[in-house]
Amino acid sequence: MLPDRILVINPNSSSQVTRAIDAALAPMRERTSFRIDVMDLPEAPPGVALQSDADEVAPLVQRAIRDNPAEAYAIACFSDPGVAGARENTPGAAVRGIGESAILHALTKADRFGIIALSEKSVFRQRRLVRGMGVGERYAGSLGIGTTAAGATDHALLDRMVDAAKRLVDQGADTILMGCAGMAHFQPHLEDICQRPVIEPTRAAVALLIGDLTLRP
Repeated sequence: MLPDRILVINPNSSSQVTRAIDAALAPMRERTSFRIDVMDLPEAPPGVALQSDADEVAPLVQRAIRDNPAEAYAIACFSDPGVAGARENTPGAAVRGIGESAILHALTKADRFGIIALSEKSVFRQRRLVRGMGVGERYAGSLGIGTTAAGATDHALLDRMVDAAKRLVDQGADTILMGCAGMAHFQPHLEDICQRPVIEPTRAAVALLIGDLTLRP
């Protein structure tokens, strides 16, 4: 019997981001019997920078889910595009967005969380996500670092990541969330420098999906 499959969908066309996501999930593959695959959407924009980008990729995400059978899906964009519709259309599968998953994880780690966003435009979407989840009292804010999804994979951004994390701590954040699926390589550095838990959102979503699959009857 084949193992249950968790499919992680990068809802943009950047193979660079997809490789970064795949590398970030390698340690999780070593700790679970579930199969974890990663794919992107070649017909999607290179990144989800605007709400219009998120709106554009939502139907592409849902089509990818229809065309690629799996027991569970993680949508690897902090805006969680297409997640609500995918849950309606695939009731037999678990579907998690990495933004929602990271925030849920943060609520179990400490009192207040802050998010490192790709840009100031991303901050608006993150505020809406937090407001929609009803956890505004636990939210210390978001800070953009002026980059793109593909740019977030660049190690040269470390100084900007550190500066944003320190400022979020000054604003009251006890836990830092990385607001993009391509930032995983910064996690150990940020935790070491800021002495705060740092949550990588795709790992958070996959961990929840492993729990979903494990708890099935």
